[in-house]
Amino acid sequence: MAQTLREAIKPKAELTRSESLELIARVLGCKNWNVLSAAVQAAGGTAQNSEPQEVLLDAAVLDRYVGFYELAEHGVMTIRRADGRLVSRLTGQPDVPLFAESSKRFFAKIVDAQISFVTDVSGVAQSLVLHQNGLDIPMPRIDADRARRIEQQLTQKLSSNRPSPGTEAALRRLIDGLRTGEPGYDAMTEMVANATRQQLPALHKEISEAGGVRSIEFVGVGNGGVDVYLVQHERRPLYWRISLDGRGAISTAWVAPGL
Repeated sequence: MAQTLREAIKPKAELTRSESLELIARVLGCKNWNVLSAAVQAAGGTAQNSEPQEVLLDAAVLDRYVGFYELAEHGVMTIRRADGRLVSRLTGQPDVPLFAESSKRFFAKIVDAQISFVTDVSGVAQSLVLHQNGLDIPMPRIDADRARRIEQQLTQKLSSNRPSPGTEAALRRLIDGLRTGEPGYDAMTEMVANATRQQLPALHKEISEAGGVRSIEFVGVGNGGVDVYLVQHERRPLYWRISLDGRGAISTAWVAPGL
């Protein structure tokens, strides 16, 4: 099973939304997403989060948010206006329409995410905060030239499909720290450090149950320029996505089962 999944994602190092749903279902012991969805609904729940009520905003208000926002030096969130709504696009990903729930907060329907804009006294956005997967990810506003440079660098990395220097070593240190329960927070960005503190009990348990590291293999470059690694542990494999900022601090770190 591990070999099958590894070969399936190796050419692109990314899973589509439907593939991700199928993976979640299999991790939870269901045959496929339809089976899991039916089980959730039968239990009185729902497989989709309820959406807030949309409010309509004037074009003049929306235009104050249009622009480019930087994601940890390796991605750009582009916000534009189309058909009376805002549309977001993170580097390397498709457009995501946004729906206003207030004058400064927006939600997506095709992904479970929200965006809040931080404005100056005139109402023009100076930054945004992406709320997703339990994290609040700040992104400062940048000009078009910097956005273009960041996206060009990312395009070059995706084309090369090579790991960034230092990511494997940083991953090894991170895994060791999670196993001992003492990750090096000073080697992380503030956002990653805060998220790691919140999730440390679960991460420590997962790494401990997986066992010692036998090997680490680079799989490819994923969306946003993150490096994807397959870590073979004594008892089960895990996939890691990791990136470093310009100072060498861990700016992205995600782990998922390697079925």
